[in-house]
Amino acid sequence: MMLGLSFETFTLLHVAISVVAIVAGMPVLQAMLQNRMPEGLTALFLGMTVLTSVTGFTFPSGTLLPSHVVGVISLVVLAVAIAALYVFRLAGIWRTLFVVTAVLSLYLNVFVLVVQAFQKVAPLKALAPTQSESPFLIAQVIVLAAFGYAGFLAVRRFRG
Repeated sequence: MMLGLSFETFTLLHVAISVVAIVAGMPVLQAMLQNRMPEGLTALFLGMTVLTSVTGFTFPSGTLLPSHVVGVISLVVLAVAIAALYVFRLAGIWRTLFVVTAVLSLYLNVFVLVVQAFQKVAPLKALAPTQSESPFLIAQVIVLAAFGYAGFLAVRRFRG
């Protein structure tokens, strides 16, 4: 039992929260590329991304895992994004910090999605059973390059 839910139900809830965060985050990124900010969707994206990281820490583990490291990084990055948007109102350097940290937090969620896909989806697992094989590395490089380029463009285009 985890937070009153079975392990399977809690896992499904965590996955659903993660999917909502990614699905909300993609149009937020698209909007920033068009110099727009959908306030409600941005709040949903940031909130669900925080919740994704927080719920990830509640899974049982006896040791520090790479997922914990990604979770800590994500929460630090999200703290900056939330402060930039809601405390500093994107003034001055906070606009750039918001864009960079929002894109980075979305990237981290997608990074984990790719990791999970290669662990749980049978055809992908067959291609890269240890996640050190070329198909996994190529997928992660493509994701990193896409978010790096989108982040670069968003910093240039979004004026807040």
